[in-house]
Amino acid sequence: QVQLVESGGGLVQAGGSLRLSCAASGRTFVNYAMGWFRQAPGKEREFVAAIRWGSGRTYSADSVKGRFAISRDSPKNTVYLQMNSLKPEDTAVYYCAARYGALPTTVVEVQYWGQGTQVTVSS
Repeated sequence: QVQLVESGGGLVQAGGSLRLSCAASGRTFVNYAMGWFRQAPGKEREFVAAIRWGSGRTYSADSVKGRFAISRDSPKNTVYLQMNSLKPEDTAVYYCAARYGALPTTVVEVQYWGQGTQVTVSS
């Protein structure tokens, strides 16, 4: 049973930083790709960033390029999302996601979800 547990959310002022963590368990993830999605109130869940566990190849949404960075720590089975220069429009629940094989960039491609962690950016 795959489990994804997010942590690191909170309240931060605009321009600040947060680092989200996603602890993955339940299987060997070397052939998986991991991602972060977010969902703001009244909006659809959207892609933020993804990483191939084996190669480390990453891909990010245009809205966060240059501000957010995804990384992974293989021995710890943990994926991170470093968020810098946060804006009020980054306020959302952030979800960790996993997909066997290719990078997950749409909601329908995701096979496993975490429970989500709230990020609130005040102006």
